[in-house]
Amino acid sequence: MKLLQNKTALVTGATRGIGRGIATLFAQQGANVAFTYVSSEDKAKALEAELSALGIKAKGYKSDAGDFKAAEELVNTVVNDFGTVDVLVNNAGITRDTLLMRMSEQQWDEVMQANLKSVFNMVKAVQKPMLKAKKGSIINMSSVVGVSGNAGQSNYSASKAGIIGFTKSIAKELGSRNIRSNAIAPGFIETEMTGALDEKVVQSWRDAIPLKRGGSPEDVANVTLFLASDLSAYVTGQCINVCGGMQV
Repeated sequence: MKLLQNKTALVTGATRGIGRGIATLFAQQGANVAFTYVSSEDKAKALEAELSALGIKAKGYKSDAGDFKAAEELVNTVVNDFGTVDVLVNNAGITRDTLLMRMSEQQWDEVMQANLKSVFNMVKAVQKPMLKAKKGSIINMSSVVGVSGNAGQSNYSASKAGIIGFTKSIAKELGSRNIRSNAIAPGFIETEMTGALDEKVVQSWRDAIPLKRGGSPEDVANVTLFLASDLSAYVTGQCINVCGGMQV
């Protein structure tokens, strides 16, 4: 039997990179998949068709997780369409990298809203159907820079560190209802975004990683699958680094 058979998962920001990898693996493992996108309608339609071809129910929703009301409406719609939400993956996020001396208030606020407030919004909304079902798995995408910090990313690092604290608190609040809350902290993951960078720079980053390679979206998706499935039934309140040893 597939690991997520008969489960419904909601994945935010799933039209590319890590989110797409997670949505695809979940569908391969039998989950019905609801996913969000903000602007890439063509990519969303293509992903919807690709996932549906695997024999599961899949639907994309244009929704901004950083908007409180929109998040609530999204979850209500997904529950209406799919019947429930067993797994929530908060993957949507942005960067606005620059040194603090050059960082504008807008750059700070945009990152906080897209990365941290979105997690609050989605978990706040999804806890209702999960409490009703007395089960659920919440998985929040943090980052190794949320653990260690990084020059030029004070806004991003702060948002990702906040996700870890939030995740641990929610694990304590909802554990008695059989709802688990965990975070994943990816390191250097090679996606279409990193493909546009200078190859020599990218290789220098790979060389600094103990496993001597960048991670793939599938590397992150595999850990997400573990946390979404019943294999991790006794795991909650944790932040798992998926970074090739970059953060030890």
